[in-house]
Amino acid sequence: MPSNIEDYALVGDLHTAALISRDGSVDWLCLPRFDSPACFAALLGDDNNGRWRIAPAGAGVATRRRYAGDTLILETEWDTGDGTVRLIDFMPPRGEAADLVRIVEGVTGSVRMSSELSLRFDYGHVVPWVRHHDDGISAIAGPDAIWLHTDVPLHGRDRSTTAEFTVTAGRRITFVLTHQLSHLPEPKSAHPEQALRDTRRYWDDWIGRHTYDGPWTDAVRRSLILLKALTYAPTGGIVAAATTSLPEQVGGVRNWDYRYCWLRDATFTLQALLGTGYIAEATAWRQWLLRAVAGDPADLQIMYGLDGTRRLPESTLDWLAGYQGSGPVRVGNAAAGQFQLDVWGEVLDGLHLSREAGIAATDDGWDVQRALLDFLESHWQDPDNGLWEVRGPRRHFVHSKVMAWAAFDRATTAVQEHGLPGPVGRWRAVRDAIHADVCAHGYDPARNTFTQYYGSTALDAALLMLPRVGFLPYDDPRIIGTVDAVQRQLSHEGYLLRYRPEHDGVDGLPGTEGAFLACTFWLVEALHGIGRREEAATLFERLLTLRNDVGMLSEEYDPGTARQLGNTPQAFTLVGLVNAARRLGGSTTTTSDDTSAQRLDTPARADHR
Repeated sequence: MPSNIEDYALVGDLHTAALISRDGSVDWLCLPRFDSPACFAALLGDDNNGRWRIAPAGAGVATRRRYAGDTLILETEWDTGDGTVRLIDFMPPRGEAADLVRIVEGVTGSVRMSSELSLRFDYGHVVPWVRHHDDGISAIAGPDAIWLHTDVPLHGRDRSTTAEFTVTAGRRITFVLTHQLSHLPEPKSAHPEQALRDTRRYWDDWIGRHTYDGPWTDAVRRSLILLKALTYAPTGGIVAAATTSLPEQVGGVRNWDYRYCWLRDATFTLQALLGTGYIAEATAWRQWLLRAVAGDPADLQIMYGLDGTRRLPESTLDWLAGYQGSGPVRVGNAAAGQFQLDVWGEVLDGLHLSREAGIAATDDGWDVQRALLDFLESHWQDPDNGLWEVRGPRRHFVHSKVMAWAAFDRATTAVQEHGLPGPVGRWRAVRDAIHADVCAHGYDPARNTFTQYYGSTALDAALLMLPRVGFLPYDDPRIIGTVDAVQRQLSHEGYLLRYRPEHDGVDGLPGTEGAFLACTFWLVEALHGIGRREEAATLFERLLTLRNDVGMLSEEYDPGTARQLGNTPQAFTLVGLVNAARRLGGSTTTTSDDTSAQRLDTPARADHR
């Protein structure tokens, strides 16, 4: 059975990422990209679905682990009766091919070690053909080929490749796993020690560029590193998470594929990147956004592939039992075809933010934005599926209408303050009409709160976004009442649910889910905004205690079992942490910087081979 979600750490090379448990097992790795089929899929099944464990013989969970400074180099240590051993795991910046490097280092004494490699291509489904060589093995099946180079003899056993060896104090044993498409020649594998130096230098240089100087520096730095790790370097796209189908309820069916790029993450991500000094990354994300949304505005999707791919058909992998029995396992995401009105507003708000920050010419992409506005003007009155991608009936969600308002508000600003061409009078009239419509139909005066959708008594954590986008100021009594109501009715042992799934069957799915961490970070910002600053800081500190030992957070949290839930690490959660820290620390604005010296830190084809 796979480990608890909070027991995993991540290593990656800005093309893909691996999840490694406390017992030294790589239980998830998709190659060569985040959205490729996994060659280690034990995370969503069992050991027979592929994993690679290195640990002292007979040992269980490690004594301790950490990242080496501000890097993605994972160091896992076991204290045994015979001595102490350290396992160093990392993926160097992508060069010719993808490498996963594992170095076993003797710290004290003499420790007997075991390595067991079970390669299973196509999400744990295909056992490759393995050949043994003088310095390792090669494995091939269909489009995938892998080479493993190591200092120790390897043996085949029960469709796995094993090694038994002893490491003494001061000695290092290396393993390098390299992937390449099977029709291409064998690539030159990374030199492990040189790759280690290159990887450390890369992350040290990258984190050295951040400008955040407020409280909670360690938490913000680690969140930024993990957010960077979720970036697909060739395009600048940022995946929502490194995994698919980690459940929102263990044993439930709310299991989705998050290895894609969501448009609604754009504004939040841009704010976090710009506010911490990562101008080049923000620029690359903006460029990905413009490429993805180009085309017929009526065809705008809520999510796209890493390279802007539109078709993300959803299917289930029935040979995988699911994480701790939580089936089905899904690849692809049918929500890509939903109509979610707020996405038009999220895109236009994000591009407005980039204009305000001065990271691009003001007229860059303006024709695309005008086309989006034309579509939205004709469709803002339509019901939609809402930002939570509910699979129930379409409704007039308040948050969706407010984001349509934000789109026309930003368009009006673009004309008035940036001199861009457009029918500002008409856009202003649409903006005001949406505002009046929301206040008339989406607000419950008897309870002094906005509601989840028109005519509903239900609430939604997304209502906390209303003051954040400027729909109403934080000191408006309706906003204060809404914050109070959301906190009171959606609180689950001190953390916030997105909504109550059982209310009116709004999402069309059985079961429940945990507290949504991004929403709880939104509550931190809302409490701060309405003047309850001490309460906001206390809640933020409490949220930080939910991070695992290496600073990772998933999508949700179950207070009853004290377990993380959902896909991990979750970009939406990490961005929420960074933005909440910035607000509490008094740094919520972005400025135009001189970007001439900035570069997108896409790893060069480093010579670590």
